[in-house]
Amino acid sequence: MEKRLGFVGLIIEDRESNAATVNTLLSEFGDMILARTGVPCPERNCSAITLVIDATTDQLGSLTGKLGRVSGVSVKSMLSKMATP
Repeated sequence: MEKRLGFVGLIIEDRESNAATVNTLLSEFGDMILARTGVPCPERNCSAITLVIDATTDQLGSLTGKLGRVSGVSVKSMLSKMATP
């Protein structure tokens, strides 16, 4: 299966309770993450993370599925139509 460029957007509620779990999962999939940007919102006890990835649809599904099962985490993703060289 071919890899494609894409992104994953995360909103993490109850940041203090969920950040460690999310970071552990992101480390597991670190080989497909090209860039990561995080914005904490301490006054709302949440944060937003955007990932740029190079992954197959199966890899993306595995990552987003695991993240989506974490309580308080919302996740959305998209892959490009064209495979990466």
